[in-house]
Amino acid sequence: MTDTFGVRLQERIRSLGPLCVGVDPSRALLEAWGRSDNVDGLEFFALSVLDATRGVAVALKPQVAFFERFGSEGYRVLERLLAECRDADVLVVADAKRGDFRPTNEGYAEAWLSERSPLRADAVTVSPYVGFDALSPLFSLAHETGRGVFVLAATSNDEGRAIQSARTSNDEPVETMVLRTVAEMNRRGEGLGSFGAVLGATRDAPSFDLATLAGPYLVPGVGAQGATSQHVARLFERCPAGTVLVNVARSVLNAGPERSALRDSAQRWRDDLASALA
Repeated sequence: MTDTFGVRLQERIRSLGPLCVGVDPSRALLEAWGRSDNVDGLEFFALSVLDATRGVAVALKPQVAFFERFGSEGYRVLERLLAECRDADVLVVADAKRGDFRPTNEGYAEAWLSERSPLRADAVTVSPYVGFDALSPLFSLAHETGRGVFVLAATSNDEGRAIQSARTSNDEPVETMVLRTVAEMNRRGEGLGSFGAVLGATRDAPSFDLATLAGPYLVPGVGAQGATSQHVARLFERCPAGTVLVNVARSVLNAGPERSALRDSAQRWRDDLASALA
């Protein structure tokens, strides 16, 4: 049987380091790279990031919104990026933030986690705010295919805090409820679970014991949003080795378009994060 996403991710973080590079081809970044804000610029950007960071970053995290703004042609570029990542044996977390009613989530699961889909990724991000149980099609298909799901718990943007720190009818913070539920699902298997949580490095530590998630963390907010490697180290100081995947986007991407400069920036972040989390 193929290793689960959680097991594969932990092994690779231990051997290569915790860096995940965000692939965020915004209009501003394309223009900063001297490229037109069109499909050709999008493709150059995405493939350049892969080429520059393979062997340095343990994963890439394409922000789906920046591809889908170009419609079907943007999805063609995303499909090519995903295929080339598979060929290069680079893990991919599709930052799609999907989440809806259960029947709709069956479609999202097929799109991002099914073996037959050209959009299949190693893991996908999802939002639990239409109901945690409604996400079950995504969890089920991830389990069947050996892929992963990262659930938004406490994001790095200030706008999310009012909802994520609100209390449930049981007087439990919503972010704590999300983390606890993810942990309960992970305890059903062996090794590191494949269900993870998104927890921004700009957030204060929640009341939940982060060392007990039994799955991986995807950590945004590092670099341009203000958090440092030391913030990450303090927040996750008791977590097992290989369970923290740290996303850095603009602070790496701003070094482009020269691939050697991109690679150097990624290596500095990788080494700094690995040292802080050691």
